[in-house]
Amino acid sequence: MAHHLVVGAGPVGSTTARLFAERGDTVTVVTRRGTGPSHPSIRLERGDAADAEGLARLAAGASSIVNAVNPPYHRWATDWPPLHHGFTTAAERSGAVLVMMDNLYAFGPDAPMPMRPDDPMRATGTKGAMRATMARDLLEGHAAGRFRATLARASDFFGPEVLGSMLGERVMPRVLAGRKVSLLGALDRPHDMSYLPDVARTLVTLATDERAWGTAWHVVNPDTLTQRDAVAALARAAGTSVRVSSLPWAIVNAAGVFVPMMRELRETRYQFDRPFVVDATATRDILGLTATPWPEAAAATVAWWRDRTPPV
Repeated sequence: MAHHLVVGAGPVGSTTARLFAERGDTVTVVTRRGTGPSHPSIRLERGDAADAEGLARLAAGASSIVNAVNPPYHRWATDWPPLHHGFTTAAERSGAVLVMMDNLYAFGPDAPMPMRPDDPMRATGTKGAMRATMARDLLEGHAAGRFRATLARASDFFGPEVLGSMLGERVMPRVLAGRKVSLLGALDRPHDMSYLPDVARTLVTLATDERAWGTAWHVVNPDTLTQRDAVAALARAAGTSVRVSSLPWAIVNAAGVFVPMMRELRETRYQFDRPFVVDATATRDILGLTATPWPEAAAATVAWWRDRTPPV
């Protein structure tokens, strides 16, 4: 029986912790408030990943540390450096393998499609450059023997527990009600999306399979769809019919004057205006992971939202 330290209890951290526990392992989930998923094999602790000494103490005896935190977009430049230092310090002192939940921002707007794990990280924007810096530090630190590390890059999340993503709380209640949905950017460009349970399975695999360490991996996604087709897949699962429109960027920009989160979308606009496609061949061929098909993923997503969402 292994022990794992999962930092963060959002959708990624909670789902990953439960998956570890279902495997028969024990888990400590750390958040600033000491909250997290309920399971006999999961212990909840209060802590701050930016406190390197404290996190190192909590990591003692763990076989893996999963970084599942995600500061608000507009605070990445200030919040991520101390958090990242805390994680790498804890990995170095404990000997646990550090598994970072990452995204695809580091490749930047000029990335070739599909994006491969070893493509150059060319992002120059604040968020993309920060992600590139952390990824390089993990891989270089592992190569130098400072600590053991790996990372998983996912596209936009969807699935049970996912609220804030493109197919989250702005979309799913309206899909269930058969009401019009507005999305960002081009509706008919191919855009990969990552099903949350597949993301968690990837993190658990990276934490427990030595072949994964020292390398970046892409989450295996369902078949590539457009945003319009993804909403249609969810509507079919819900038994509804939904019209889809594109939210003008002028409205997003205007809202950004008052809402920091909306302002930060300017840097990632290219992801929604152009094709955004992932190559996860290595994850499938080497680690043996496969994606949940869209019909199954859509049905589970609809079921979760129906259990929690009042009529719109």
